[in-house]
Amino acid sequence: MNTQDIVKKINSYERLMRLDKPIGILLLLWPTLWALLIAGGGKPDWIIVLIFVTGTVLMRSAGCVVNDIADSQYDGLVERTKNRPLPNQEVTKKEAYSLALGLSVIAFGLVCLLNTLTIQLSVLALFLALTYPLTKRFFAIPQAYLGVAFGFGIPMAFAAIDNHVPTIAWLLLLANVFWAIAYDTEYAMVDRDDDLNIGVKSSAITFGRFDVVAIMLCYGATLLLLGTVGYQLKLSFPYYAGLV
Repeated sequence: MNTQDIVKKINSYERLMRLDKPIGILLLLWPTLWALLIAGGGKPDWIIVLIFVTGTVLMRSAGCVVNDIADSQYDGLVERTKNRPLPNQEVTKKEAYSLALGLSVIAFGLVCLLNTLTIQLSVLALFLALTYPLTKRFFAIPQAYLGVAFGFGIPMAFAAIDNHVPTIAWLLLLANVFWAIAYDTEYAMVDRDDDLNIGVKSSAITFGRFDVVAIMLCYGATLLLLGTVGYQLKLSFPYYAGLV
């Protein structure tokens, strides 16, 4: 393999992990940072923050690889995804499995630097990440499951700092579920016709002609829950101004 081939392969791995589309990392990182800031009283331990930021990048990358492995039989049939590395045969399934495993092992190694409760929760987080792609086969609103998977850094963050998971953490997680349903339904609307043709499910299909109304309601629920969190924590005006 010459230098040009190596560069092409690295580029394919980068796209397989969606490192060329970093917005997905932020969608996982923001809820985790909410939790770290709240649990840490505004000043969380920077080492714990570094572990979570790095772990978020690693597990989002691993999740994208697993998602593409699970959807490899469908991605070639969808206009938006037909040029991904797996359906394009730029990367083999064996290479993809190895990449996902390597990323997961490194992420778990980082979690092992934290307390026992966080390690235990990380096992559940891994299960959620691995099984999310399958929910598109049978669950009418897989985006709700995605919201739990994307937001599971919230209870883990509280566990890492406080060694327990308070009610506030679950309210934040629920807010993240509604947020994920809202933004990912917008995303799924692009693929609705293709998804109907190949038989996979999405909230865009389930909501149908009420999709915009459902999205607005989910955003509203997100703001209501985040407002409730602020009220319970007796947060001041800047917090609510940020929500607006």
